[in-house]
Amino acid sequence: MWRSFWRSIDRFSVQHFKYLVNELQEIKVVNMMNREFVVELLKSIVELVTYSDQHDPSIFESFMEYQILAEFLRILKISRNSIIEAPLLHYLSIMIQNLASEHAIYYCFSNDYINNIILHQYKFDGGDLVPYYVSFLRTVSGKLNRDTLCLLVKVQEDTVVSFPLYNEALKFACHEEKMIQTAVRAVILNIYNVSDEMVYKFITTPPVSEYFSDLVLNLRGKCLHLDALVHATKDASTHEMRKKLLLESDKFVDDLYYCKDIILVGESCLGRLMIRNLLSLLVLPILLPLLQISETEIQISAITALYVVCRLLQVVDSKELVNSVAFIILFPHLVLSRRGPIERERTGDTSPSSFDDYLSEMEKLSSSSSESEAAEDNNKNPLFRHLSQYFSSSFQCVSYVMDDIKRQRAGILSLIFSESQNLLLASMMLLLVLSESKELDSLFSSMLGLPLKKTGGTQMMASEMSLSQMVEAPIIACHMPQILHGLLKIITSQPPCSVIAQWNAGWILQKLLSCQEKNLTDHELDLFNVSYERSCERLHKEINNFWFDFIPVTLKNEWENCRKALTESSELKDPFFTLGLSSQNHTPDEDMTSSLAWERMVNVVKVFLLHNQLKAFISKGVPLENPLPHLENSSMSLSRRVDASPTTSGTNLHLGTRVPCKIAFSKSGVQEIYMVPVVNGISGKLLLTEELPLYTHQRVVIAIAPLAGLNPKVDDNHPMWLHLRIREFDPNLDARAASRNDSNNHVMDGKWTLGFPDAKACEAAHSLLLKEISKQRSSVESLLTPLLQDVSQKFVR
Repeated sequence: MWRSFWRSIDRFSVQHFKYLVNELQEIKVVNMMNREFVVELLKSIVELVTYSDQHDPSIFESFMEYQILAEFLRILKISRNSIIEAPLLHYLSIMIQNLASEHAIYYCFSNDYINNIILHQYKFDGGDLVPYYVSFLRTVSGKLNRDTLCLLVKVQEDTVVSFPLYNEALKFACHEEKMIQTAVRAVILNIYNVSDEMVYKFITTPPVSEYFSDLVLNLRGKCLHLDALVHATKDASTHEMRKKLLLESDKFVDDLYYCKDIILVGESCLGRLMIRNLLSLLVLPILLPLLQISETEIQISAITALYVVCRLLQVVDSKELVNSVAFIILFPHLVLSRRGPIERERTGDTSPSSFDDYLSEMEKLSSSSSESEAAEDNNKNPLFRHLSQYFSSSFQCVSYVMDDIKRQRAGILSLIFSESQNLLLASMMLLLVLSESKELDSLFSSMLGLPLKKTGGTQMMASEMSLSQMVEAPIIACHMPQILHGLLKIITSQPPCSVIAQWNAGWILQKLLSCQEKNLTDHELDLFNVSYERSCERLHKEINNFWFDFIPVTLKNEWENCRKALTESSELKDPFFTLGLSSQNHTPDEDMTSSLAWERMVNVVKVFLLHNQLKAFISKGVPLENPLPHLENSSMSLSRRVDASPTTSGTNLHLGTRVPCKIAFSKSGVQEIYMVPVVNGISGKLLLTEELPLYTHQRVVIAIAPLAGLNPKVDDNHPMWLHLRIREFDPNLDARAASRNDSNNHVMDGKWTLGFPDAKACEAAHSLLLKEISKQRSSVESLLTPLLQDVSQKFVR
């Protein structure tokens, strides 16, 4: 009793700490009866230790004297039914996280206390223990450095034989919860970043090194799952399926970034091991069958394979990886550029005839590129050596490409010139990502036919001059007319492809025209002219449709998006669009909801802006800076006009043009109201008002609807009834969803039915609404006239 009274007076003292320790030492078993008391003891001890690290060193001296970590471990062992493990790990994590003194951290990691706590036989089945345990591992890893790391490993004869922190973390590497996966990856990267040679040797030696191959095999499994979703999305093109496809692709990209983090640790042995596994287990097995070079056991569609490789290069962008992919892509064209095997044998030609022969010749060219690159030979040789080992140990190169030398289109060209527009875009995206990589050797860049990366005005090097002996013509330059024609077919396709596909086709088209300094032929210009006219006609048609009042604002907003889409680098491009290339929705107008009509209007605007951007680029060689100056100058007024009328429900209004009618609301019954159409520039609203009983010259607004999209119709059977369709979809509520066309297409529009005294009054109201809508439409059309005035004019270069 007296001790309890004294304890409350001096809580942060050595005496109080010793009292808590004595209480803890007296605990012989932990059960449900004393669990709360033990938890409170642990919490109080951790609070005092954390406090002592900054304010009172004597408390931490007592912490070491009484070997509190040993007491914590004892509490773990005497706990029944695993009731104390989670809070104990939680408080330990808090203590270690808040210790700032190197001396304190060094002590905590000594004497194998932390290792024993890590290796304790926890019962992880069920409950919430795993997050606490993994969080504890993450906290410990956050305090690692060269001095403390050696305290957590077991060494025999200068070799690490055990590393509990690393081994136990790996057990949760594939946990189903994303938060736990992220924490485990943080533990692993914290260990890698310490840069200890003995630990690196332990990590890269089997069986521990199997983690890297398991990581890539898990990536490969996600690719197969992604491919299954691609096929499912094509069969059932629903919003939910596309959303799921996007989610799975994001998970795949997250794993790629983790692989990149491992490669960028700074230790070459880890990076090489990671890249070798990516090449052997992921890239080559899906790329070789695609290019008809070799057969593998993996069955994956071409579009998914191209997406995977493209994403990998965008994220990882490693020198060995980039140049390995470039060589594999170029290999069929190396073979096709040489004389056939029969003629070579007859003439005694010693040109390379096998994959290994080409590897050797490419390695010679690569290593002799210039004296300035001689220091990099050690980094290049492993590339070719690994590829040679891969083919000699894993597969035997099939003879299809070698024997069919007369085939005109092989490898990547077979994809570019296929009937699938998806494959054309995905293949060209991959080639451009390769060509724009900073890690791509100029040797491969010149073979692709894109601009060489010249430094300091250096002219063609020895390897580039020798290249003419291996390849008669660069791939892209040799087939430029066919590629340009294919891209134009996507842009000008009828019915139109998805807008994102057309934007990316435009981006590729600009890239090729720019780097090759090539102009379109007269036939290609005529094709573009026809497509440009159609885009103008579709935009003009939208002035008579559901969302004409939002066209000016959409033009202003989407122009910047279009400009960025056509000018950004390949690193920023998302090749996800290739996984689901589909046509636009062609639902009949009478069956179209406001959300579908919004999507169609935005797509029409995007395609129109794309044609304007391309038109400027083809004629001037530079992207269009601002095609909408008159809209830009009136941007403030546009913002005011869209919400022009300050009226809201319950607002009092002075009398104006009004039409008496009736309406039946579900809760209020039939009401005597007035219909009041209001137009202000490009904004228009229909107000339903009710007259105030005490003020004959004022009325209150009870309902508001946009004039655009009303589509007023007189009932055929009841000529006194006027039917109105009300837009329920509001793009301002979710600008991000609207800009990505992810709107919910199942939103149903509202319906109003107004009743009038007779048929003549109903017809008069119908005419009034059409007149006001026409007035609003005229305001929109006058704004768009400068953009559409050259619809009938042909574009001439």
